Amino acid sequence: MEATTNLDTPQVQDRPVKQALLRGLRLKCPNCGSGPLMRGYLTTREHCAVCGEELFHHRADDGPAYLTVLISGHILAPLLLYVFVAFRPDPLTMAVVFGTGFTTVALFMLPRLKGMIVGIQWAKRMHGFGGTRS
Repeated sequence: MEATTNLDTPQVQDRPVKQALLRGLRLKCPNCGSGPLMRGYLTTREHCAVCGEELFHHRADDGPAYLTVLISGHILAPLLLYVFVAFRPDPLTMAVVFGTGFTTVALFMLPRLKGMIVGIQWAKRMHGFGGTRS
């Protein structure tokens, strides 16, 4: 039995995942790298203002929030333990300092991690839903 190929189906080229991931981290369009990815703090643009690439169908859902908490916790938990053991500060001081620190780190990382996830989705041609936006 011979293997046959269908010549009618277009060949889809692979997109560079690392490049798209880094562009998403910089909050830039995963296709061209120069257009802004976000319209607001966490709102993805309908399409790229520079190259016209459609971006509305990329959905990150809870992935960026999960990764933000995971990474922020791994950064700040050892620091919290070290400060507690080395300096024994007042509990209220620790709560205020580390609460503020976690909030700052999380607010900084959240849109960048969303950009990374959108970049990965774009590179792997993962779309939230088919069809066009109405």
